[in-house]
Amino acid sequence: MIFSVENGCFGYKDRKILENIMFSVSSGQVMSVLGPNGIGKTTLLRCMMGFLKWDSGATYIDGRAFNSMRYDEIWKRIAYVPQSKNTGLSYTAEEMVLMGRTAHLRAFAQPSAADRDIALQSMEHIGILPLRDKKCNELSGGELQMVLIARAISAKPELLVLDEPESNLDFKNQIIVLETISNLSKNSGIAAIVNTHYPAHALKIADISLILTPGGKSLYGPTNEIVNEMNMCGAFDVRVLIRDFSFENQIHKSVIPISITTAEKTRIGQNA
Repeated sequence: MIFSVENGCFGYKDRKILENIMFSVSSGQVMSVLGPNGIGKTTLLRCMMGFLKWDSGATYIDGRAFNSMRYDEIWKRIAYVPQSKNTGLSYTAEEMVLMGRTAHLRAFAQPSAADRDIALQSMEHIGILPLRDKKCNELSGGELQMVLIARAISAKPELLVLDEPESNLDFKNQIIVLETISNLSKNSGIAAIVNTHYPAHALKIADISLILTPGGKSLYGPTNEIVNEMNMCGAFDVRVLIRDFSFENQIHKSVIPISITTAEKTRIGQNA
């Protein structure tokens, strides 16, 4: 699969949110989307998946315009993991994950034993099988996030789209999620697009990155090239240090926030 956006533009009235967004992600690649709160990361996901209509530009799958494809064609190939929020739904975790198989069922068809096996395998894959009988409205935010990821994986997608999947998780579960995304990409050839607040996470798992900056502009390219100190400062108004370190014969990168920029301090003072 090649999933791409060409010249995507979107805004509300006089406010431009996204301008001339262009990127392409292929099978086996992970792409991160970085930017501060309110910059338009979730809006980008909603536009590229057709939940919002681009003002101009388009989304393509294998060169075919998104809006020319049938709903079932799209959602057999793409799975979406929204930001987890508390839910009043009384489905069990297993039932919620099983819903991921819906795109593969005929109208009014019931999930088969094979579908149930796939759902349970997805839960086991990310270590939440013990939650299978627990009600979703009894889960913590982190547990619910893991259930939503398992639901997406159970769809057997070619592209996995995740909106801040690690934001409500502790360190252990953050690592599980990041390793799950990386392994799905490397071992199963699944493409992934991940919205994240964490530059270090992008550097850990993403082959390519899209950085959204003020004014609707963006930067796109190999993660190791564009996730750098200068671009992080420009996008987040925060001075950072990015350093390599070695652990168990592997090179890792740390991203250390140092201080907000002088311009951002001035803006905060004016708005105080």
